[in-house]
Amino acid sequence: MNSDLATQGGQANGGGRRSFLQGVDLAAQNAASAQGPETTMNVEDLEASSKAADPSPVMALVDRVLIEALTSGASDIHVEPQDDGLLVRFRQDGVLRSIDTLPKSMTPAVTSRLKIMAELDIAERRLPQDGRIRRNFRGRTMDFRVSTLPSRHGEKVVLRLLDSGATQLGLDTLITDTGARANLREIGAKPYGMVLVTGPTGSGKSTTLYALLSERNDPGINICTVEDPIEYTLQGITQTQVNREKGYDFSSALRAFMRQDPDVLLVGETRDLETARTAIEAALTGHLVLTTLHCNDAASAFARLDEMGVEPFLVSASLLGVISQRLVRRLCPDCRVPYHPDNEDLARFGLVASDESSITFFHAHTTGPGVEGACPTCQGRGYAGRVGVYEILRMNETLSSAVAKRSSTEELRRLALEAGMKTLLGYGLDLVRQGLTTLDEVERMLLTDTGLESERRARALSTLTCRGCGAGLQDEWLECPYCLRIRR
Repeated sequence: MNSDLATQGGQANGGGRRSFLQGVDLAAQNAASAQGPETTMNVEDLEASSKAADPSPVMALVDRVLIEALTSGASDIHVEPQDDGLLVRFRQDGVLRSIDTLPKSMTPAVTSRLKIMAELDIAERRLPQDGRIRRNFRGRTMDFRVSTLPSRHGEKVVLRLLDSGATQLGLDTLITDTGARANLREIGAKPYGMVLVTGPTGSGKSTTLYALLSERNDPGINICTVEDPIEYTLQGITQTQVNREKGYDFSSALRAFMRQDPDVLLVGETRDLETARTAIEAALTGHLVLTTLHCNDAASAFARLDEMGVEPFLVSASLLGVISQRLVRRLCPDCRVPYHPDNEDLARFGLVASDESSITFFHAHTTGPGVEGACPTCQGRGYAGRVGVYEILRMNETLSSAVAKRSSTEELRRLALEAGMKTLLGYGLDLVRQGLTTLDEVERMLLTDTGLESERRARALSTLTCRGCGAGLQDEWLECPYCLRIRR
C-alpha cells in the first residue's frame, strides 16, 4: 500500500479505532453520486398525490381506497369484480368486511390503475400477475404486494399491506405465556441448528422470526436474510429479496450466503426440497437457520419435510424446535361483556364447568361500524388488534430418535406432549381465561378434533393420581378405571 495513502487512512481515532474517511472529500463524492445514473427516485407520497390538482376520478378513487385501508389498520385489500358491481373489502384483525360496492362500469379503470401503479402489464388479462406498489404515508414507507387473478367478471386484485419501516415487536410483547417465551428464547439463542416456524399465511410467522432476529442482532454477529418480499427493515443485517425471473430463488440465495461468512440465516419460506436441504446443510455446518414451513401444527412439520423428500436423519440431526402459531382477535378492553358459558359450551372445548367456576369469561359487544353509540376504541367490532397463539415443540433425544425412525405424526405429537409441549388449543384457552379473547375466536381458529384430543391428552398427562379415589394412573388412561372419574 502507498505510504501516503496508508497515513491518510490509518490515523488513530478515539479508542484506537481507525477512520477510513480521513482525507476523503465526502461532499464532492455525494455530489457526483447525486448526478449519476443510479440516483434513487423519491417515493411518491400517497396523501399528496390524492390532493394533486385535477387528478383523474379513478386515480383519486384508488388513492382514497389505499389511504382508508392504511388509516383503518387493514392488512389486505380485496378488489373483486361481481355481477352487480366492484366489491371492495378490507381484512381487519383477520376477518374480511365489506367497505363499498362501486359501479360495474368502473371495474376496468380501477383494475388498470392498480396494475399501472404496480408496474404490471395492463394488456395481459388472462394470466395472474404479481407486483408491488411503494408509497410514503405519514412519514412511513408502505409497500403494497399486488396480486391479480382472472375471474368470471374481470380481474380480481388483492393487495397485502406491508409497513417496511415498522418497528419490530419484541418477544415480551408478542408472547403472553412466560414458559413459551422462555422456551423460544432458549431455542433462538443456540449457536447452530434449524428453527421452523409454521402456520398459515398471515399468522404472524415473519413477525416472530424478526423478533428472534432482533434479540440476536449484534455487531459481532453476521445476519443474512432472504425473503419474498422483504417485509420488515432491521438495521445492522443484510437483507435480500428473491427474483425468480432472473433465477435468484431461496436455494441460490442460501448458497451465496454460505460464501458470505454468516452466523445467522433467515429463509423466508421453505417450499421445496432443494431449499430444505440447503438450509439443513447450513444448520449442520455451524449456522443458526430460521425459516418457515406451511403445515397445521408443530408435530405435522416432520411429515411435511418427509413429503418434500428430506431424509429424516438429517431433520433429527439439525432441528432445534418447531413453533406453530396462529393469530386470534383480541377483545376490546373497553366494551367486552362478562358472562359465564353453560356446561354444553364448555364441554365442546373439553372443559368442565366445576373447574372453571371461578373464571370470568367475556364475549365481544358487537354493534358494527358507524352505529350510534359504537365503542370508539374498536368502532363497534368488539375486537381491537390480535394476539398470538403458540405451540412450541423442543427437540430432545427421544423425539430425535423417533423422527429418525420415521415415527407417525400421532406418535411424535404424543412424545412432544409428554415432554411438556402446550397445544395451540391449550394456549388459546389460557388467553380466554385471561380475558384477552373469546371462546368463539378459539373455536373459529383453533378447535379441531385433533387439537381437542391432543389437549385432553396433555391435561391427562399432567396428573398421575386420580383426584376421586387416589389411585395411580398410567399415561394412556384418560379416565380412572376404578372410579370412572374423568382425568383432568
